[in-house]
Amino acid sequence: MVERSIHIGKVSGSIPLVATMKIGNFILEFVQSIVLALSVFVLLYLFVAQPNEVKGSSMMPNFVDKEYLLTDKLSYQFGDPQRGDVVVFKAPPSEPCAVDECEYIKRVIGVPGDRVMVEGGKVYLNGSMLNEFYLPEDFVSDPGDFLEEGVEQEVPMGHYLCLGDNRSHSRDGREFGPIEKRLIVGKAFFIYWPTNSIGLVPQVRF
Repeated sequence: MVERSIHIGKVSGSIPLVATMKIGNFILEFVQSIVLALSVFVLLYLFVAQPNEVKGSSMMPNFVDKEYLLTDKLSYQFGDPQRGDVVVFKAPPSEPCAVDECEYIKRVIGVPGDRVMVEGGKVYLNGSMLNEFYLPEDFVSDPGDFLEEGVEQEVPMGHYLCLGDNRSHSRDGREFGPIEKRLIVGKAFFIYWPTNSIGLVPQVRF
């Protein structure tokens, strides 16, 4: 009788076909998960929210240099900015850094139809001195090329007048005037860095 050896699909030194297929499926699923996650991130970044870094001292003491926050890009697609909102916007064409598409972070002071004036270091809104309770009492609002001392200016339709909180160290609407709504990227709503500053941006209304 002649004995014959029978091989049952396993070759010494090689990976079984089933195992190879499982590894291939795992890699494919992993790649698909990464692509899906990146796609969701891109969609969120383009249409919902984006991270922004605070640069400089123009929004002190409420926002400080190198603070990171999230900007809501969706709300203003269905509504308009309100007085007191902290917004991120593209620098108007008159600004030197506009060619680099730089962005500013400021606070909305005047909405369409509002009358704004700077006088005696204070801001006046529609004939009354604005109670800027979110600023230190010793902060002084100086005039600028647009908001000259004692001269009332009306915010045009479709525009918003935005000022930095740190009035003595902010280039803002006092110089370049109201900005068009189309330049507004979104509303700052959440600070996520540094960790000791984590939290929602306080809502201010006046």
